[in-house]
Amino acid sequence: MEPLTKILSASTELFRQYGFKTITMDDIARRAGISKKTLYMHFANKQEVVNESLTWYKEQITEKCGVLLQDTENAIDAMVRMMAFMDDMHKNINPMAIFELQRFFPEAFQIFREMIMKRDVAMMRDNILQGIQEGLYREDINAELMARYRIETSLLILQPNLLVSDRNSLMSVAMEIAEHFLYGIMNGKGEQLYQQYKTKYLKQATKI
Repeated sequence: MEPLTKILSASTELFRQYGFKTITMDDIARRAGISKKTLYMHFANKQEVVNESLTWYKEQITEKCGVLLQDTENAIDAMVRMMAFMDDMHKNINPMAIFELQRFFPEAFQIFREMIMKRDVAMMRDNILQGIQEGLYREDINAELMARYRIETSLLILQPNLLVSDRNSLMSVAMEIAEHFLYGIMNGKGEQLYQQYKTKYLKQATKI
């Protein structure tokens, strides 16, 4: 693995586990298994590491999502697989991470948010339109509005609030909100399919 990839992978792991505030360049170099000199050859400071690692991380997630959705049977199959994927992702996220990112690295947070709102909203909108065409979602849905609503709520729960206090509650709340959203857009036919896919993919999903 090249040094740059080691740095980005290591920093992403650390930020996800411990948040952004306390992690130092020493921590990143140590986790990456490289010297500080090598680290500073690639990045001048922690701000640059945060910016680049978030972009790299988002690219990795987008790529994995693309692979995950390649062989789905329909829109609900795709949605439930994404729910299971995100449930697994939430197991390793520090609930304070996004809050610290927004507070201490606002530039990086804005870049990250813009990537999410551009790519994830488009992916969600396409799923909703597909579901309508397949006769699984309600026909009267405003796909663009509901896609933005869904992504905004996913960002909301990644900040410390009365709903989320630790990793377990993060996973539970995220799953509950995802299911609530899905029930809001499905019709009767879609709900029947959802129960089948839920049993198949969400057996280990955390419930409140």
